[in-house]
Amino acid sequence: MFVAGFLSMFVLRAVAADAVTEQDATQAALAASCPPAYARSLDETARKAAITTLFERSEGEIKSGHFAAAAAAFACVEVLSAGSTDWRIDYELTRRRGVLAYYQEQIVESLKLFERALGIASNHGDALAEAKSWKNVGSALRRLGDFRRALEALLKSLDIYRRAGIDTIGPVLNNIADVYRDLQEPAQARKYYDEALAAYRRQGDALEEAHTLESLSVLALDDGEAERAEALLQEAMTLYTNGGAQPHRLRVYAGLARAAAARRDAVAAAQWSERGLALAAELGVQPPAPLVLQAAAAERLRGKPAEAATQLRQALAQLATDDAERPALLDELARSEEAAGDLPAALSSLREFQQADLARRKAAYDSELRWLRTRFETAERDRTIAALAAENDLRALTIRQRTTVLWLTAAASATGLLALTLLLYRRRQRARLAEVAHAARLAEAVEQHRRAAADLVFDRRLLQAALDSRHDAVLVLDAAGMIVAASGDACRLLGRSHAAVVGRPFAEALAPDAAAAFAAAFERLEESQAAERLEASVAGAPDRLALHLAPAEQDPDLVIVGLRQADAVVESAAPPTLDVAPGTGEADAQGGFRRALVELMLAVVEAWERSTGLGRLELAEKSRIWRVTVDDGRLRARAMDRYLSLARLPSLPRWRDVLRSGYFVLAECELDEPQRADLQRRVDAVLAYTRLRALV
Repeated sequence: MFVAGFLSMFVLRAVAADAVTEQDATQAALAASCPPAYARSLDETARKAAITTLFERSEGEIKSGHFAAAAAAFACVEVLSAGSTDWRIDYELTRRRGVLAYYQEQIVESLKLFERALGIASNHGDALAEAKSWKNVGSALRRLGDFRRALEALLKSLDIYRRAGIDTIGPVLNNIADVYRDLQEPAQARKYYDEALAAYRRQGDALEEAHTLESLSVLALDDGEAERAEALLQEAMTLYTNGGAQPHRLRVYAGLARAAAARRDAVAAAQWSERGLALAAELGVQPPAPLVLQAAAAERLRGKPAEAATQLRQALAQLATDDAERPALLDELARSEEAAGDLPAALSSLREFQQADLARRKAAYDSELRWLRTRFETAERDRTIAALAAENDLRALTIRQRTTVLWLTAAASATGLLALTLLLYRRRQRARLAEVAHAARLAEAVEQHRRAAADLVFDRRLLQAALDSRHDAVLVLDAAGMIVAASGDACRLLGRSHAAVVGRPFAEALAPDAAAAFAAAFERLEESQAAERLEASVAGAPDRLALHLAPAEQDPDLVIVGLRQADAVVESAAPPTLDVAPGTGEADAQGGFRRALVELMLAVVEAWERSTGLGRLELAEKSRIWRVTVDDGRLRARAMDRYLSLARLPSLPRWRDVLRSGYFVLAECELDEPQRADLQRRVDAVLAYTRLRALV
């Protein structure tokens, strides 16, 4: 005991002096047993120096796979920071524990820690700490398969870094590229990988630059560009060699062997594999599974399946049963045994491959299920806490009321008049309690309706991100003719900045006569869903533009407008399209769905007119959902009127706008209970059809 305590104290003194020599996992574990009494004896400067050094050491331990040593370092930090008022230590300790859980494949646990660290940073208004935590949250969400939320988190992190003028954005850009690669969008992935590569080169971070080159080589191989992949890997090999990062070269050798195999060059594939295996032997480390896989495949292609099978069996013996690389090695082992003529062994390996692959998929599914269960339990816990708080408030109010009633009863027991007064008072109190409870329920329902209406609006950031990658002039309009997104070329043709275009009616950018022609074409497009072409003059400019209007394929609520100079040569007559998100499925053309839409719209108009005393035009103007036009000198809401008759209902109805109209009236109008219940029932009927057809 004395020796252990002495060694612990020795390690702590060395850390505090920032002069700790290299320690193995055992020495780092000793640091975790920091004696509290000795930790309290340190002054504030020595304590902070010790914590900083332990954080730096833990980062190296995590990357080298010494997870127990990293956990021990965190335990020591917790002892050293006891009683500290510096929130940054708590933030960094929480975040780094999340990183440790992430490397240990405990993704759900890491996400909880990252979100807790984000809350600490947000509470103290530290934007840079928030950006770092958003990046961590995005990485964890990507591993859990929630690519949409992962992309949102990473874009928030990138936005904070850029607004702060910080150039160390390579890791964030690289993570965004990884998300796009998982989404099977190689063009977007390549764009962000290139930006990350440029950022790393500006910082002089050669190792991260080499990692990004490896990722680009994988994209090249997936696209069948084996020669480009080899060039990228050769560049990464040079960076690793110059930087002394010898273990990383093993991955590059595996990639070069794969690229050679893709070119059907078995000799080159074998040479690269042999070099990688020789380097692993020189470093005294176990060859990584991808390198063994490529080496075995090369041996099999060279007509040596027995040697390939031997290599694979040796590698499999070193892997854990739940290792993610195990299925790929078993698959190649089955191929090699089949090529060697050992069919029973090949069949056995194939069965083992299927079991390992099934186990891997089940583990991923279980991880995602745990995360979903955690989200559900968190939401239920918050709801229960809110309900209990409301119940406690109501109980406290009831207790106060009963106390008052008893006091008044005792004071007025002598006279019947006071008793009658007390009875009337109690009735009024009960009515007030009922009104308060009703108002609370109504306020909660109104807020839910507003959130539901907001959820039906298309994500404008995703629209703009899609247009930023284009090199043609394209605008995206909503059903009211407002510009919700614009490409750079479109802004230049209109002679306006991006900020002056987005969020304004498109008709304002046109000359008066052109605006009238555009309004007519826009009206025809709503009725027929067929593309429209016209020429128009830009306000304040002599040039004329050729416009091509077409409904968005993914969402009938959006209109895509292609712009070009009226005298420009058109290479293709294809209408402008926009790929922003997976499609919502085919519109439900069955009679039940269409009748439900018309019945809902009729109920919306009736509820609006009865509660406000205003007409349909005021509903269209105040909700900003339906476009109001001038027809023969009169204001009309023709688009909305088509949804009041089954015979005039468009073939591809804008069901989102109908639902948003329902939510608007439910949230903004004072309705009696029967009318509110009837309108909610019709909204639910439309939602049932959309869920049945996977529209939402």
